[in-house]
Amino acid sequence: MTQANGLHITRLSDEQFEKMHAASLEILERIGVRLHLQEAIDLLKKAGARVEGDLVFVPHTLVEKALATAPKQVTLHDRHGNPVMPLGGNRCFFGPGSDCLNIIDHRSGERRRPVMQDVIEGVTLCDALPNIDFVMSMLLPSDVDQAIADTYQMKAMLSYTTKPILYVSYEVRGLVDAVEMAETVAGGEAALREKPILTCYINVVSGAVHNEEGLRKLLYLSGKGLPTLYIPGSCAGVTSPMTMAGAVALDMAGGLLGLVLAQLNREGAPFIVSAMDPAALDMKTMVSPYAYPERGIIRAVSQHYDLPTLALAGGSDSKLSDQQAAAEAALTMLADVLLGGNIVHDLGYLESGLTYSFAQLAVCDQIVSWIKAFTSEIEVSDETLALDEIAAVGPGGNYLATKHTKKHFRETWYPQLFERGTYADWVQKGSKTLIERASERVQKILAEHLPEPLPEDVKARLREIVKRAEFKT
Repeated sequence: MTQANGLHITRLSDEQFEKMHAASLEILERIGVRLHLQEAIDLLKKAGARVEGDLVFVPHTLVEKALATAPKQVTLHDRHGNPVMPLGGNRCFFGPGSDCLNIIDHRSGERRRPVMQDVIEGVTLCDALPNIDFVMSMLLPSDVDQAIADTYQMKAMLSYTTKPILYVSYEVRGLVDAVEMAETVAGGEAALREKPILTCYINVVSGAVHNEEGLRKLLYLSGKGLPTLYIPGSCAGVTSPMTMAGAVALDMAGGLLGLVLAQLNREGAPFIVSAMDPAALDMKTMVSPYAYPERGIIRAVSQHYDLPTLALAGGSDSKLSDQQAAAEAALTMLADVLLGGNIVHDLGYLESGLTYSFAQLAVCDQIVSWIKAFTSEIEVSDETLALDEIAAVGPGGNYLATKHTKKHFRETWYPQLFERGTYADWVQKGSKTLIERASERVQKILAEHLPEPLPEDVKARLREIVKRAEFKT
């Protein structure tokens, strides 16, 4: 697995960062945040926070201590225990999102409700695509009990890929089931903690309001020493200020609150912060967009904290895989690589996160391949400068048949989906569009790729956990 190397541009000066950071600390210490879980409130109160009912005022000293004790790097592993995603610095890794309500069928083009088989096929596709680094469930299956759909999703992800997993649980029950399944696959509780193969995506309402389920999940995961994505998901203009600076300051305050709680619960617990700027509500359509250009501020803040980050890119507000979808996917992914987001999720999203497309994911895989080539290191050596070759060929000479060309021509980037042939060649191949070629690639992968199976005893244990969840509902 290769990675894209972020180029570390920043949208904030040191002075601007200090002002943003001070604003987040002031929100926590002077304005306060609401917590809807007494256990979390008690943890903060015992550590020195002032409490008025469910309103908690967190002193800046707790934030500073938490920033000092949290790990600066979190590493996710594959099923075999290989450290394939070292999160931190400017390393960028790419994957899909979760829980879309619709799917565009790559075979028929129909927009429909997804079923469990779609989840399995999506995970299989992610397992095969070379530039997809981690897996999420992509779809909300409509043909299973919705109360435990997350448990079915987790079983599918663990069964049909060896890649790291980002998962979403609807309730704490689903989180406990997911962790138990992952421990079964990894070889036990200690083995999973030492080499985590997954991390949980926890969304809370905003930086100012922290719901009970989100807080319970945070305390459960940090207590076990497992990585946590604690992401305030506000909408600028609705649950946070319309101005990006204010929205980021509020969301970052919420992220810092999660960090403090995680470190109070278990010092050194791995923690991943948001690099997703709160999207401003489109006041013309009342849609919260995914492919917005106002991004990079929250990542600039998190760079100063030197903590691993979760970014959002590769999605589109288009309703189908078309020119807009390809353009928005490419622009957002390249932007987040330039900014250095570590986990870049939501590749393949359409319709502002409501619809998923496997063909669009294949297009995103091709775009990531281009980005990885663009950000790869450039070798400058006697061999690559080729001065002896230039002298031997001489001015006006031809390099096509030289040994140097034969040695190095495979090092340049070659596309799998993007068209480079002549017009005549393209017509001869059927004059197919990019999305048609992507759909064919998806069908070929699903027909031929066989994910590495789990051992029979592990599969049996996963089935038992699912049956237990079914019985409880």
